[in-house]
Amino acid sequence: KIASGESDVIYKGDVVQLETSGCITVSGNTTTTNIGVFNGCFYNDPTTQKPTWKNYYPGSITPTVGNIEAFVYDDPNKLFEVQSAGTLTQAAVGDNADQVYAAGSTINGQSKSELGAAAGGAAQLRIIRISEDPENSDIASANANWIVRFNEHLYYNNGAGV
Repeated sequence: KIASGESDVIYKGDVVQLETSGCITVSGNTTTTNIGVFNGCFYNDPTTQKPTWKNYYPGSITPTVGNIEAFVYDDPNKLFEVQSAGTLTQAAVGDNADQVYAAGSTINGQSKSELGAAAGGAAQLRIIRISEDPENSDIASANANWIVRFNEHLYYNNGAGV
């Protein structure tokens, strides 16, 4: 669930965390209580009272009826494809990296967060490999796509990478 009135906007593809209230919010750059990746929400619109599905949570919604249901990919072993914020090398495989949070698009609801610089220490995500997408897998280019999985997740915490 998303707490009624939650002010943070959450975009499809954003890493989310579980709060002490039992509800989710966007996790920012370095949170270790990640619960998964946001995939949209469902709520009764407080103005029209109509059931509403959105790719993203627009923030500050207070339904008069029901809750705000969040859909989250929460399997800690799921692999995700993420664009890097800069240039990574093949040596980054096996290392960890935090996300670089950026506000997404209200037009399509997509996240604009990216994969930060690789580091051997603890970080949110573990770099598994370069993407197999031929248009986005050039390691020499900035903003290539990489396959990652959670390193810091509520269900476990693997600590430092290689």
